[in-house]
Amino acid sequence: EWAFYALFPGLVRALAAVTGLGWEVLGPVVATAAGFGAALMVYRLFTLRAAPGTALWGVAFVAVNPVSPVLQVPYAESLNLLLLAAALYLLVQRRYLTAVPVVLVMCLSRPVGVAFALMMLVLFIRRWIRRRTEPFAWAETWRMIVLGLASGVGALAWPAAAWAVTGDLRAYTDTETAWRGEHLLLFKPWFDEAERLFGPVLGPAALAVLVLLTVLWLTSGSVRRLGVELQVWCAAYLMYLFAFLNPLTSTFRLLLPLFPLGLALAFLSTSRAYRWAVVAGFLMLQIVWVAWLWRWTPLPGGGDYPP
Repeated sequence: EWAFYALFPGLVRALAAVTGLGWEVLGPVVATAAGFGAALMVYRLFTLRAAPGTALWGVAFVAVNPVSPVLQVPYAESLNLLLLAAALYLLVQRRYLTAVPVVLVMCLSRPVGVAFALMMLVLFIRRWIRRRTEPFAWAETWRMIVLGLASGVGALAWPAAAWAVTGDLRAYTDTETAWRGEHLLLFKPWFDEAERLFGPVLGPAALAVLVLLTVLWLTSGSVRRLGVELQVWCAAYLMYLFAFLNPLTSTFRLLLPLFPLGLALAFLSTSRAYRWAVVAGFLMLQIVWVAWLWRWTPLPGGGDYPP
């Protein structure tokens, strides 16, 4: 159970103690309520970078994306999305100290603290390099440092709690990597999976093409319009996934924190035909994702791949 962060089940447990209702009722209710809250927070964030109409289309793309059904089931994704959107909203407004408690709580919902800390490091270095042309007051400097350190502390909080309770320094990472049946090895699972899918020659080539296309998309005009903070967040989170993720069936769900790219999709075209086509395509891909991964399909060795 150390692989699952404490905030969502702890919140449901607290509400159960107050209401007397069980997990089967409160789990979906809390998740769905957090999903609606996340939609509102994402809209507030998007309006910092786009007109209200375009921002609303961006929210629509996030709300109907292929893995969005997970936002209404008793899982931590919707709560994490709400807190992440709030943290990025405060970051974009440079309200660094106000973001600290939000980030600390967010880091107890899903393992996104490492990516957030990496983003803060990149943003700080960028601001420092550009300090001659873009004023970088001392007050802003130390506030950014505080938020960066807080996100680093938050990233280590749950692994530290697992260590404190079990006495095993690697309690969290060993539990997390039990899904793959080996110890944590950075980047290696991507190369292994690429070779398994495409062979020893085409596998690395396919992975290189995937990385190249990702870089091209993140540096495209529509993504740059998100602003440097959201652009760097998407890059930092993808780097985190590339370093730590074992790319199996959960990969699609774990792409949800890249939600700012929903606004980038809305920036691609103002055509209503294009935007409705994206919505329709996402809805059809929901059917594919649910039918493929949420239906129990026993593996030859027992069990099933998680969604």
